[in-house]
Amino acid sequence: MTDHPDQGARDQWQTRLLEVTYELSVALRQLDDTNPWPERPVLEQAINTLATELWDRSFSLTEIRQAFKAAAADLPRYAAGQEVRP
Repeated sequence: MTDHPDQGARDQWQTRLLEVTYELSVALRQLDDTNPWPERPVLEQAINTLATELWDRSFSLTEIRQAFKAAAADLPRYAAGQEVRP
């Protein structure tokens, strides 16, 4: 436990970050399940659009690239060798 004076605000910020990413993942799963164009993968379109939206919000190409690379590199640890969640 941290005695940081702004710990409550930090906790709220982290909760919001987790909620936003969770909501996006649920929406993308629903879109993928109902995709009328299976030849156009939802996740590929969404990640591409997310990257351009991040750039439009003044994240740099370097920041975006590093974030995607770091996420992809860390995923095997989280997935524990599984290709898809069982």
